[in-house]
Amino acid sequence: MATLKIWDGFIRCFHWFLVVSIAVLYFSIEEGMIELHFIAGFFTLALIATRLIWGIIGSKTAKLSALIHSPRAVFNSFKSSKNTIGHSAPGSYMVLVFFALIITQLVTGLMSSDGILTDGPLVEYVSSDTVDFANWLHHLNFDILLYAIGLHVLAIIFYRIKGKPLVKAMITGSKNLKEDEPHTIVTKSPWLAWGIFFILLFILMMTWGKEPINYLFS
Repeated sequence: MATLKIWDGFIRCFHWFLVVSIAVLYFSIEEGMIELHFIAGFFTLALIATRLIWGIIGSKTAKLSALIHSPRAVFNSFKSSKNTIGHSAPGSYMVLVFFALIITQLVTGLMSSDGILTDGPLVEYVSSDTVDFANWLHHLNFDILLYAIGLHVLAIIFYRIKGKPLVKAMITGSKNLKEDEPHTIVTKSPWLAWGIFFILLFILMMTWGKEPINYLFS
């Protein structure tokens, strides 16, 4: 048995930071902490934007192209016990669904308004009908996102039963392979990704995030 590094440091942290940020977004809106909600939203926006950029220039297993599989590949993966380097075909579809849901959540949040005190930073650039639609979709989409998270957890349990510890791999970044399986380097140094992330985060916080930060810490 050999060990291969399949997830770089940014991808692993992206996954767990996303878990935390979604939890903060949910908690903050439930508790009426709208400033914290906006800050968490801007953090998530920087995170997902960096992930998409890293999906073009980053590690082999981080590539967006690696998420594209045919329906036949998804069906065959359920019958096969073969190890995959990176996301499986069904897992890739799940990642794409999460990308779509999270991007929808972020964009609609930027255009949402409570009609009284709090407006998203893009509200002034769109019509009132668009704001109303964004409000409606923002709430509906988050419910769908919660169902998707539940399905994701069930999938993790399913693969664990099949002897594929996905959570462990996303923590350690490594995967055990049989000696006869190919061993090629698939990860890159994550420092470029972190540089992109912090630049985007700084820009967002110094523009849209200034007011909620000042209010939260005043």
